[in-house]
Amino acid sequence: MTVTVVGIGGSIRSDSQSERALRVALEGARELGARTIQYSGPDLVIPFYDPSVPDRTDVATRMVEDLRRCDGVIVVSPGYHGTVSGLVKNALDYIEDLRDDERPYLDGRAVGTITAAYGWQAAVNTLAAVRSIVHALRGWPTPLGSAINSAQVKFDGDGSCSDADVDRNLRVIGRQVAEFALRQAPRPDVN
Repeated sequence: MTVTVVGIGGSIRSDSQSERALRVALEGARELGARTIQYSGPDLVIPFYDPSVPDRTDVATRMVEDLRRCDGVIVVSPGYHGTVSGLVKNALDYIEDLRDDERPYLDGRAVGTITAAYGWQAAVNTLAAVRSIVHALRGWPTPLGSAINSAQVKFDGDGSCSDADVDRNLRVIGRQVAEFALRQAPRPDVN
């Protein structure tokens, strides 16, 4: 059985450090055979979420549909002034469109949480905020989350991480999302 994991994150700048962290975590999910979909950088430049306006851009519509059908999610946010970036928060606000679904919001799905900020205080505070948002959206934060201090950890152009422990943790988060999704997947009756 193949599961799908949607990754949301990064900054408005394409190929940012947080987007590179997202790619490593999604690679961890792919290591267990998951199909992955990524929304980052320019994909996240969508109108402010307004529940009273039913019209959606093509990207917003596709993202909501992918989230509706996915089995797991990975969220990576840069830490801006100690909390989630507006870009990532706005993307997560679109999950409100799933409120009336049979499986509302992120119900029953594992969500990996990762943050990257220039300093520990912003990275850790942002991770706590992302995990709180995931709880509010009825998601299951993975046991491991990662707060990355961008002053100490770098990702190069090919995605390699300067810290082997951080690289391993990001892959573990991706694998935890995929493992949970595989365990939750409906099984055909075996008689």
